[in-house]
Amino acid sequence: MTPAIAKAICVLGGILWFVIRYPHQRRSWTTPIRASARDARETILLSVSLTGLGIMPWTYVATGFPRFADYHFSGVLAWTGTLVFALALWLFYRTHADLGRNWSVSLEVRNSHTLVTCGIYQHIRHPLYAAFWLWAVAQALLLPNWVAGPAGLIGFGTLFFFRVGREEQLMIETFGEEYRAYMRQTARVVPFVY
Repeated sequence: MTPAIAKAICVLGGILWFVIRYPHQRRSWTTPIRASARDARETILLSVSLTGLGIMPWTYVATGFPRFADYHFSGVLAWTGTLVFALALWLFYRTHADLGRNWSVSLEVRNSHTLVTCGIYQHIRHPLYAAFWLWAVAQALLLPNWVAGPAGLIGFGTLFFFRVGREEQLMIETFGEEYRAYMRQTARVVPFVY
């Protein structure tokens, strides 16, 4: 493994992420929204996450900026990052497949929205967030730069911690006791842990 290959894996992972998401995003545009919590705060959080998981690492891959924050490349870390990214992509795909038409990029409930509790959702309530956490960890392992590497953890972490409570409140408002019971049976992101 070389630094150039590790950077290429980061780029390829981002492209595959888009390829997985695009058909679901396109389909979601045709399903009317019943309730939305998308506001300025949500837009800012999405932008912060995009900066950490997209803009910063892609800028680093394309230009090497910020070079002052580079550290010694480790092939072992890069291979580990590759495996973590592969797991993130699988989980990302599985989440979209299980959600079907219930998926949305933002805090929205669609018409005919159903509570999904099967597939990967049988084990954790927010597998999409788990996939993003894995992506952020993979990025930190693949990019030997103290800014671009952990930018995903900071960017996505900001979105996650300021959003997950609001999302769960929206689900409680939509599904009531059914969602509360589901919360008691599952962990948020890591099975049996959190």
